[in-house]
Amino acid sequence: MTVSRTICLGFLTLIAIGTILLMMPFSTSDGTWNDPVVALFTSTSAVCVTGLAVVDTGTYFSFWGQLFILMLAQIGGLGYMTTTTFLILLIGRRFDLRQKVAIQQALDRPGMSGSTQVIRSIIATTLIFEITGIFLLMPAFVSDYGWNQGIWLAIFHSISAWNNAGFSLFQDSLIRYQSSWLVVLTITFLIIAGGIGYQVILEMYLWCRDRLLKKNTNLVFSLDFKVATSTTLILLFLGTIAYWSIEIKNPETFAVSGFNGQILLAWFQSVTTRTAGFNSIDIAKMTNAGLFLTIAFMFIGASPGGTGGGIKTTTLRVLTSCTKSILQGKEEVLLYERKIAISLILKAVGVLVGSVATVMLATILIALTDPKLDFLQILFEAVSAFATVGLSTGITGSVTTAAKIILIITMYVGRVGVLLLMAAILGDPRPTRVHYPEENLLVG
Repeated sequence: MTVSRTICLGFLTLIAIGTILLMMPFSTSDGTWNDPVVALFTSTSAVCVTGLAVVDTGTYFSFWGQLFILMLAQIGGLGYMTTTTFLILLIGRRFDLRQKVAIQQALDRPGMSGSTQVIRSIIATTLIFEITGIFLLMPAFVSDYGWNQGIWLAIFHSISAWNNAGFSLFQDSLIRYQSSWLVVLTITFLIIAGGIGYQVILEMYLWCRDRLLKKNTNLVFSLDFKVATSTTLILLFLGTIAYWSIEIKNPETFAVSGFNGQILLAWFQSVTTRTAGFNSIDIAKMTNAGLFLTIAFMFIGASPGGTGGGIKTTTLRVLTSCTKSILQGKEEVLLYERKIAISLILKAVGVLVGSVATVMLATILIALTDPKLDFLQILFEAVSAFATVGLSTGITGSVTTAAKIILIITMYVGRVGVLLLMAAILGDPRPTRVHYPEENLLVG
């Protein structure tokens, strides 16, 4: 079996196990057998760290059901191969060549060396950030709900935020805490850290360590670090300004708050739209301009190696750099004085075309199965599912069963990736040995 098929089937196995667990009577609050479609949808949403829900997670599921959802989101955020590798390490087994290749492809690493240390570091980083988030959220939740419930709420939302899962135990997500600087800043901190990628966090840690220890080592940041951090900061800044400018006069979203509250709301939307799925305002009451902006940010998503989805920040930068090079009449694509390989440009184009095609197909099929829905709502739902975001205008639970199945498939495709899924179906690509003559073609 090829590596891509192993990863794709691994996610399907997790979804199947999660569906069975969530169907059991002990997973629902009323103690009855769960609807198979609800269980399948919730399991897929958790494994694909999406956060779309057809029922209210906090009231529909029991403690055990909520725990299963959290475990599925944790495994889905880490990735199938990372979790499997960690379990292999725990029982003391050695990796064979196929497992090393699978880890390399799953983590998008240039080589196979050091995979064991990378997995350990990823697990340690995850635990550090999630535990930090729990302690930061506890004061707000414990004061409102008591120690037992407050600690569980802190654990659930910290893990959900780090994995960009978007599941919340509150019926209104985080709207009730929209003015809480502690909750908002903690959740957004976890979302950004989880979505920016392990490699970026590691390089930042090494840089900070060298500065604190006053070492003379000259650490050179990788191109991945530079592109991921700069693009993320630009998107966060532009998103905050854009949301504030668009929604400032909307009496049902931003207008009810003062300037500081509006900035906090704008900041949260700018962060959460890039695959996190929490919301501190009613998404359905946003303006059409705000909804379309959200669709754009959801489609872009987080960074490679992170827990988020979308086409990724690096793909966006490669494509915009290609456009810049064309406009300047250059024949090379440069980023931070480094030439981008043709293979990476082709990969970026493939990701964009495959993603657009998937969203278009999902939108068309949902529109056919549920013609009463508004087009913008359908497009919003399709992009949210594909980019594994989890934001919704409130139609997820009311769409037809056929539309739910389409969203399930869309979430799965978005999580494993268009290119990886195609490789699993068609077989891993092999370098061609045949080269054909070049010829010009009119474009644009």
